[in-house]
Amino acid sequence: MKRLGNWRRGRRGKGDVRDALAEALPDAGDDATASAPADAGRGGRSTAHGLVPEAARADRFRFQDLVAEATADIGSRPGRLIMTTLGTVLGIGSLIATVGFAQTAAEQISRQFDAAAAMHMTVTPSEAARGDRTVATGRLPWDAPERVDRLAGVEDAVLLASVPLGTEKITAVAVNDPAAAEQASPLLVATSADLAPTLGARIVTGRYFDSGHDARGDRVAVLGADAAGRLGINRVDSQPSIFVAGVAYAVIGIIDEFDRRSDLLDAVMIPTGAARLDFGLAAAEELQVRIVVGAGPQVAEQSVLALAPDEPESLEAKAPAARSDLSQRVQGDVNIIFLVLGAVALLGGGLGIANVTLLSVMERTGEIGLRRALGATRRQIAAQFVVESVVIGLLGGLIGAAAGVLAILAVSAVQGWVPVIDPWLPLAGAVLGALVGWASGWYPARRAARVEPVTALRGS
Repeated sequence: MKRLGNWRRGRRGKGDVRDALAEALPDAGDDATASAPADAGRGGRSTAHGLVPEAARADRFRFQDLVAEATADIGSRPGRLIMTTLGTVLGIGSLIATVGFAQTAAEQISRQFDAAAAMHMTVTPSEAARGDRTVATGRLPWDAPERVDRLAGVEDAVLLASVPLGTEKITAVAVNDPAAAEQASPLLVATSADLAPTLGARIVTGRYFDSGHDARGDRVAVLGADAAGRLGINRVDSQPSIFVAGVAYAVIGIIDEFDRRSDLLDAVMIPTGAARLDFGLAAAEELQVRIVVGAGPQVAEQSVLALAPDEPESLEAKAPAARSDLSQRVQGDVNIIFLVLGAVALLGGGLGIANVTLLSVMERTGEIGLRRALGATRRQIAAQFVVESVVIGLLGGLIGAAAGVLAILAVSAVQGWVPVIDPWLPLAGAVLGALVGWASGWYPARRAARVEPVTALRGS
């Protein structure tokens, strides 16, 4: 006790201070520290005399005191706090943003599906294997559009069929110049009258042929924009003509956009009646039907009966999937991708907290030893570092959740989307940040609790 008294009066060197503290303090263990004997002398200033009240007060160390200690220590190093919190902010922010983006994107995809795919269905002849090739077992009637138009839920319908030309070509002039460079010929497609409303075609100039042209087999043609560019035709007011296998067809319209079947932009479309007369077209390949949303299963079942009442199995109707099923599948797939990316970012934030907390334990070894010497238990030492990590994680979670929500709102505003954010998502981000802080601070806190006061003070 005499040595410690001399150290307090400034009479000892650095090495003697360590020896004095080592002699004045018990070697290790909470029990030894708490049961240090008190000096019975009246005017004595022994260290043991001061340890007993501290040990008694350690038992009354409340959770509020623990949080206050941890918060004060965190606030004393603002630079380190910012760098440590940044990892959690990025991790939680990425996770919240990716989940929100996944939900928003799935909703937009579902809406696009309703606007396009959910409003269309296709009827084709069934196929069967015959030897080494596949043949159609059914046949679409030429009046198929009129038959399905009578069904409830059907808006429009159009027949489509590719017309093979063999070695023949489609040209804008009747004379074939052998010296001219050979160009690929556009596709030749035979259709019925209602192609434009059924497939969402936008006619930039002219018009589409009607049922009268089809019934009479008139030699008229409508060009897709790409096919028109190949043939050098950009207007129809001068009544230009093209030659299909040497047969002249008057161009009456040009289409520059399709909601469906964009491959028809590089095609020449003629009436099915003309294709049957001039090129011997035997059967249509498919029937495209525009329906109201939700009518797909019903129209699919009824259409094959309307087209082939004797052999409905000879035709196949492909109806769109239900919106709810599609939305769940799309959202599930997108969520998996984004959650993996967010989890990787969150793992980086957790490792950052663990690294900084472990570094803090190493730097504060002397402080830990002094606290132990003054009566702090191992549990209190560990709890302080865990609380510090949880506070850092919670702070990062709150900031990250706010940043993630703002990112979702900003991107949705720029893209013109309707943001979809679950109410529990920001709260879950904050809680997850606290959990990451707790998990990251567990090992450093355990290491801090194992520090022996004598060893710590001797090494400080």
